[in-house]
Order: sequence, then structure tokens, then C-alpha cells
Amino acid sequence: MAMEKKHVVIVGAGVSGLAACKQLLDRGFRPVIFEADTVLGGVWAHVPDCTSLQTPRPLYQYSDFPWPETVTEVFPDHRQVKTYLDAYARHFGVLDCIRFGHRVIGMEYDGVGEETMAAWEEWAGNGKAFGTGAGEWRLNVADAQGRVEIHKADFVILCIGRFSGVPNIPTFPEGKGPEAFDGLVIHSMDYAKMGTKKGQEMMKGKRVTVIGSLKSALDVAAECAEVNGTDHPCTMVVRTKHWIIPDYVAWGVHISKLYLNRFAELLIHKPGEGFLLWILATVLTPLCCIHVYFTISDIDIFFVICAQRWLFSKFAESYYSIPMKKYDMVPDHSLFEALATCLIAITPKDHYKRLEEGSIVLKKSKTFSFCKDGVLVEGESSPIKSDIVIFGTGFKGDDKIKNVFTSEYFRSIAIGSTSSTVPLYRQCINPKIPQLAVIGYSESIANLYTSELRAKWLAHFLYGGFKLPNVAAMQKDIFEWEKCMKRYSGRYFRRSSIGLLHIWYNDQLCRDMGCNPRRKKGFFAELFDIYGPGDYIDLHPKKQ
Repeated sequence: MAMEKKHVVIVGAGVSGLAACKQLLDRGFRPVIFEADTVLGGVWAHVPDCTSLQTPRPLYQYSDFPWPETVTEVFPDHRQVKTYLDAYARHFGVLDCIRFGHRVIGMEYDGVGEETMAAWEEWAGNGKAFGTGAGEWRLNVADAQGRVEIHKADFVILCIGRFSGVPNIPTFPEGKGPEAFDGLVIHSMDYAKMGTKKGQEMMKGKRVTVIGSLKSALDVAAECAEVNGTDHPCTMVVRTKHWIIPDYVAWGVHISKLYLNRFAELLIHKPGEGFLLWILATVLTPLCCIHVYFTISDIDIFFVICAQRWLFSKFAESYYSIPMKKYDMVPDHSLFEALATCLIAITPKDHYKRLEEGSIVLKKSKTFSFCKDGVLVEGESSPIKSDIVIFGTGFKGDDKIKNVFTSEYFRSIAIGSTSSTVPLYRQCINPKIPQLAVIGYSESIANLYTSELRAKWLAHFLYGGFKLPNVAAMQKDIFEWEKCMKRYSGRYFRRSSIGLLHIWYNDQLCRDMGCNPRRKKGFFAELFDIYGPGDYIDLHPKKQ
């Protein structure tokens, strides 16, 4: 197969798009990346000034491109992350593939009718990356001047992420929304795009209310507190309590040792598990071991606590909840569920200090509405008087995927129903949409790390390394993962998180590529050591 003759288009130059491009270049392809922004980095291109990584640095790196030795912080700041991504793109020639200022405003599949596609038993007609050759994608791409070009592609990779682009704005009864407010209402996305100087000038001396309690809301509130101090406190309206933690170390133990190794995954039921693994998960759940080391006067004390799996959470929760209890911010769901769903936020620097001094004030309310002078919260008759209200309420990642298609047929099947997960085989391939993959939608403990392995898997597939199962088998596998996500992620299953099963998931990708999924040396290392990007640097995929 002449790879350079196959036209592959990548949409988005964030961490996933960069990884996909690099892996395709390694395979001889010459992909094109359409990036709407004028810079690469995706979510890292525009963030509040205090934003830093949420994942420890060793887990947030490309396997073949370590962080520079000058970066020693556990959670590098956004400038360091952006510099790292820029360096990666330059080093591997990815930068030359990016067409900045080019936004994909729609795409349609041409050459095969919808009835024919719906009847296919094999993905794309034959289970191969480029299908039967009868169809291709046509992308409408708008440049910075608004001119629209039509580009053809044999394969499209959507790396558009889920944490940007389409803001999630709550709905309100008529007359109770932002239109009733005399001040300014924006989304955290709009604030981030202003840039630090302009954003801080906008907030200075103003009464700012931030809606939300996760990363974007925390960062905006931190910046407001930095600018205004206690003279004009920033009010955070918290609708749902989440686990907000300073780091991943509880009582001196890194919680990755409790959750992010093969032993921990033995305690969890897995999609597609055999009878033996089912027995192990059932039997070991009430009898697991937490290994904790303390050093006192150079004496190592080792002890083992036998407990149920929930004690893993209780052990860490007992530490993290200490400062949260003071402000009645302990969530009603376990840390285990939060990790399974990847719904944990690392606090900005001095978060609790700001709460203590009063430069950030918390208001807990399930519902709220707008009035002329500000925000009305549940149970209070007087509004939170505000000049500016900033929504830190996240994004509509589902709509972002759906809206890229011009066909109603693809829009109707792209994201599934609200009672199911987004239907992606291996979290990449929709069984009903040919010659297209998605990287970066499903969440994990470290999205960059996971996206790179998915990119390796996808590049091997495009290279002809393996054939996909038939549509029915793919749908069955998707359903098995969906059951698992509903079991462990509860109400947040739509996030499609593989948080506590990332090794099991990586194993499946490795087997598809003909690689040994066991990446450690020695039985105990394989069972208890933490898996990270470096474990997959020397993958040597084989053609089936």
C-alpha cells in the first residue's frame, strides 16, 4: 500500500491530533491537520493564567519525548505544557502538517448511500481502514477570511476533544436567565480567550460570581481572588460537590499505588473478562491489600491492611476530606467513583487560604436564577450582587462531535442516545460510520498518554496491520464497556471514562497490534508497579 497516496485528514491540533499525526508520519503517511486556531495545543492554547496540569507530569508525556530536565514540577503550569507540545510538534515534523486558521465546518461521506451503509455487516464494507474504495469524505473547510474550500479525504480522524468549542450553558425559565441581568455574562472559554491581561482588567474592582466547582471554575475564581482580594470577594456558586484535592498523595501514600496497577484492576469487573478473572474480581473485592510504607528515624515500617475495595476510597477520603469538611464541600459520591469517572480537580495554589481569608466565598445551591442585580440562589431572598457572572460549567462534547456532520443520518448515530455511551469501538471507531475515527473523546487518568496509544493503534490499522471485527461484534464489545461504565461511573457514565481500567484497555489495543500487553519485567513488577507512557515506547506492532 502506498501510504503517501492515501489522503488522511486530522481535525484538531491538540494533544490527540499531534499524536495521531506523528504516528502516521512514522508509517509513511502524509496527513494534513486542519486547526481552527492560530496556534496548536487544543485546550492548552487558551487557559487562565493559574492553570496547571491535573495529571502528574510522568503520566502526561509522549512515550518517546520526555519532558526536559528543567521541568521538575509535579504539575507543570500551562506555559510549560504549551512549550512541551510545541517542541514535540517541531521535533517530529508535525508542525509542517498543520494548516492553522482552517476550521472544518461540515463533512459528508460521498460515494455510498445511507441504506447501503446501514446494511453493511463489515465496517466500511470490508472491515479495512479505507473500505472498499467506493466512498470518501468531503470536508467543508473555512479559512481565516471565511473562504470555504472543499477537501477530499480517504480517512478522517476527529481530534476535536470535548473540553472546548461548545459551552455548556444551563437553561432557565423565561425571564430568569442571563437576559434578566444588567451585568456581563460570559463562559470561562470566553474569559480564557481574552488573555491574562485583558481578563484581569475586566475583573478588577468588580463583583464577580463564578458558576461551577470544577477546574475551569476554580481557576477563574483563583484569578479573580488574586486581582481583587477581600475588597471584592469572588463568589462561587456550587451546584454539585466534587472531590477537589491538592495532589494525589494521601497520608503519605500516592493513590496511584492503590488504583493504577494490575493488582488494583483485579478487584474490578472488566468488559470481556473470562471466568477466572470474574472469580478473582468477585473473591478479591472483599480481601485486598493496601501496602503502606512509613519511614521514622530511618526505620521502614511496613504493614498490610486487609479490607474491602471501598476502604481504598475511605483511606484517601479521610485525608482529603479534612479541609473540605470545614466548608461543607465533601461530595456525596465516593473517591472511587470520582476516579472511575475522572471527575477530580486539583486545587489552584492557595485555594484554601483564599477561602480562609474570604477572597473566595462559597454558595451551595442546586438551582439558581438571574435577576437585575445578580444571581438568586436556592433558599435566599436576596441576590448575590454581581457585575460579572462567569459560567465555569464545562462543555457539550457530544454536540461538538455531532455538529461536524452535515448528514442527519450520521448526526443521529454519532453520539448514541442519552441512556447509552457514545458508541465507539476501542473508544475510537463508530461501527456505523466508515473511514473515520475519534481520538480524545473518552477520558482516562492521563488523556495525552491514552491518546498516544490510541494513535499507535489507529496508525497500525491504517497501515493494514489488522482488520476490524464485524459490526455486530464491535457493537457487542461497546455494550460490554458501557455496562462497566454504568457500573462504576454511575450517573456520569456518559463521560465514557476508562479511569480505573486503563491497563485492561491498553492490553486490548496491544493485542490488536500483535504486541505483548505485559510490559513489565518480573511477576511482582507486573502486578504492583504503576503503568505509564514509558511502558509502551518499544511497541513493535505486527501485521496479522
